[in-house]
Amino acid sequence: MRAVCQRAQSASVTVDGKVVGSFEGEGLVILLGVSVTDTEAEAVQVARKVAGLRMLDGERSLTDAGAPALVVSQFTLYGDVRKGRRPSWTRAAKGDQAEPLYERFTAELEAAGVRVERGVFGAMMDVSLTNSGPFTLIVDSDELAGPRRG
Repeated sequence: MRAVCQRAQSASVTVDGKVVGSFEGEGLVILLGVSVTDTEAEAVQVARKVAGLRMLDGERSLTDAGAPALVVSQFTLYGDVRKGRRPSWTRAAKGDQAEPLYERFTAELEAAGVRVERGVFGAMMDVSLTNSGPFTLIVDSDELAGPRRG
């Protein structure tokens, strides 16, 4: 599972011309990709890590600050561009596997006290944000499981 976390001052996601999720004030926009090997354990692990990351002003986390998160599913985070010019999506989970894990991730954030705004899973979405910093981190469950590198 991959979560691209961006600190923002405001953000919104629009589907078919209607805003379906938004926040004003400091928070995180989280683009979430689910791989074919992910399980509920990865969803819980990544959500807990993201909830506690000290990315906000004053080195505070979402839970410390009571700040919101806008979570948007994004299978393209698992695009493989090693060959040719057309990405391969073989590592990205299909919707029937990915959606329950996306929901588990958001539920775990909520359990940590985070107000979660959502996109619409599988929909074409327009995401707007006012990036703050910019400050962006990528949390990858494969890297959380392994030894720390240099």
